[in-house]
Formats: sequence, structure tokens, C-alpha cells
Amino acid sequence: MSETNPLQINLPRLKASLLELSNIGFNPNDKGIYRSGFTHADMEARRWLMAQAEQEGFFSEMDGAGNVWLGLGELDQPAVVVGSHLDSVPAGGIFDGSLGVMAGFEILRTVKEHNLELKHPLRVLGTAEEEGRFGGMFGVQAVVGGLTPEWILSAHDADGIYLADAMREQGLDPMAALDAAWPKEKMKAYLELHIEQGPVLDTEGIPLGVVEGISGVFKWIVHLKGKADHAGTAPMNMRSDAFMGLADFAHEIQRIIDEDGTDKSRITVGKVELKPGYPHTVPGEAIFTIVGRDMSEQVMEELAEACERTLRAIARRHRLHFEYDQVSWLGPSYCTPSIIDLMEKKAKARGWSYQRMPSGAGHDVQFFADITDAGLIFIPSVNGVSHAPDEWSHWHHVEMGANLLLDCVLEKAC
Repeated sequence: MSETNPLQINLPRLKASLLELSNIGFNPNDKGIYRSGFTHADMEARRWLMAQAEQEGFFSEMDGAGNVWLGLGELDQPAVVVGSHLDSVPAGGIFDGSLGVMAGFEILRTVKEHNLELKHPLRVLGTAEEEGRFGGMFGVQAVVGGLTPEWILSAHDADGIYLADAMREQGLDPMAALDAAWPKEKMKAYLELHIEQGPVLDTEGIPLGVVEGISGVFKWIVHLKGKADHAGTAPMNMRSDAFMGLADFAHEIQRIIDEDGTDKSRITVGKVELKPGYPHTVPGEAIFTIVGRDMSEQVMEELAEACERTLRAIARRHRLHFEYDQVSWLGPSYCTPSIIDLMEKKAKARGWSYQRMPSGAGHDVQFFADITDAGLIFIPSVNGVSHAPDEWSHWHHVEMGANLLLDCVLEKAC
């Protein structure tokens, strides 16, 4: 196909597949999708997809980590891999993850339908447990060789259910996940399509995002400790009010970003606990999280230092003791420049507008970028909503994103 008359995916077929998949794990009460990793609904979705692929004559298998692989062509050359995840958050939407997998499946159908000859085998991947029920991105970590026996056996969810037990309940051997790793030389590229899960593209009226990379992220748990006191008898100027320390810090966040961050910086206080937590008692302790993000690890370090300086000054002002634990620090991950250029080239060839942008959320692509050429396409999320039943993306944007993905796949595989 020429660039003036490019190949097209079949939108009605893709739409039907996405809607059929959305029935698995659907809760009619809140209209959300419930396919948390290694639940019965999650495994039903994986078996459904494999059956769909086999009915149409495609290669299909589940590896030891629960990842589903579909494909065309023998692995006698490095493979072009297209994918995303099949699991969901509780009460999730129909596009998050599923769009990328089903768009890949539609590309397989399109290639077969038009009898295209591929120089490189094409594989579609539905990763397992990307949403972090057990604290990681299990499926993709298995593929890139990032798992250890210790991690597999120690990982558990918020309810105390161990990953290994959840896998055994679904008939999977947890240690078999260690056999799911791909050698770097077996993979030519990894390409992913995903909804933005944020408001930028929708607000600015831009149909496509070409993702430059995944923001790094650090997480702290902060303790400000003062003195609980009677809310009626303790004068305002004699209190050691931990909440006032938290409130002062919240007002400083924008200043910290203005002075030490970039337009890609984010600082969020997402969870707060006040003790003793009684209406008539001055809070003696505030426990809260700080999550910081940026595309530069140096900027992340400067943001972290600024947060610490600010909190120490606030603690002195309010007669509080300040301490924090750094729970995690994950540096930024960058998509491959040649893949970014390819996505831009193909969008321009179709006459479509796009925006280069970072992703503040984690995606499978960030792990693949360590072992192969990797890139990520965004389409708009209506009102920026995701991880909720009212998550939605317009079908014409789905079609554009899938066609751009198709163009890039054909460039790499043909």
C-alpha cells in the first residue's frame, strides 16, 4: 500500500471485539470492569482471546507468567511485538490496556486478510498483572527477565493474598514465570497503543500523542509529629498542630515546582491520616504520602531535596518533628528516538496532527525500552477519565490510533 492510499484496519470488527471483551468481568451495578490480575475473570479473558485467535488460524499460547501471545510467522527472525495488558483495576473502563491488545489482534487480521508478506514474525502480547495488584508489572517483568524467585514468592496484594497462591489457584506454576523471558536478540521492536488516561489531548483537541517516555516517580511516606491537644483550650499560638504543617506544605507545592521543577513535574499528596482523628482534638500527628514525577532524574532529585527543605522549615515553624521514608524511586524511561521519529513520520503521511508528550502513568513499554526499540501511541481520553466505569475514547480516535499503529508495525515487519 502506498502512503497516499494506506492500508486500513476494520473499525467495526475492532469495535465488536473490544465490546465483547468488555463483557468479561463487567459489573452491572457500577458498570465497571473487574479483571484484576489472576482472578477468574482475568483468566477467562485470556482464554477467550486465545480461542478467538485460534478460530482464525493464528498462533496462540500462554507463557508461564500468564501472558497471552498471538502471532504470525516462525521465530526465525527477530519479532515485532505489539501489545498491552488484559487485566484491569477494580471498576475499570473498557479501553485501558484492552485497546492495545485488541488493536494488535486487529492488525494480525488485517495482515492475513490482505495476504501481506512479513520479513519479521509478528506477535501480539496481552500482558498479565500490569495494574500492580501484587506490587509490580508482573507480566512484562517476566518477558524482559526482571523477576526473581524471591520476588515471586514474597509478592502479595493489599488483602494479604500471595501472588504464588493466586497463580496456583488458576492452574499456573509460579516458578514457570522465570521461563517467560525473551532474549534481546529475538525482538526487533515493541509498539503499544493506549488511551492517554489524562486530559491533555482531549482538552487541546489533538487526536494523537507520540510518547517520548515514562516519567520517573518517587514515593515518600511523611510523618509530622506534634502534640495532640484540646481543641477548645489550646490557644492557637501555643499549638503543635501537625495538620497545619501539612496544610502549609500543600501551599508550597506549586512554588517548589516553579523553582525546582519543569512543566512535566508533578507533586501529589494523595493519602492523609490525622491522629488521633477526633473532631475536638488538635491533630498530634499527620501521616501522608508525597509522590513526585518528572522526565529528568536530576529534576526528580531537586524536587525531592526541595520537599525535604520545605518540610524541615515548616516543622520548625510549627514545633513539629519531621521524618520520612522513601518507599520507592523509579527513574524515567525513554522511548526509542527512531520509533518516535517513525510514529511522527507516519502521522504526517496521513495528514494527522499529533503532540509529543510524556506519560505520567506507567506502561509495559517502559520495560521493553530496556531490551528493544520501543514506542507508545496515545489517543485522547474523554475528559481525561480512566480507571473508572465512565472511561471513554471516541471510536474515530480508536480508528486513528490503530491505523497509526498498523503503519508503524508494517514499516518494522515488512
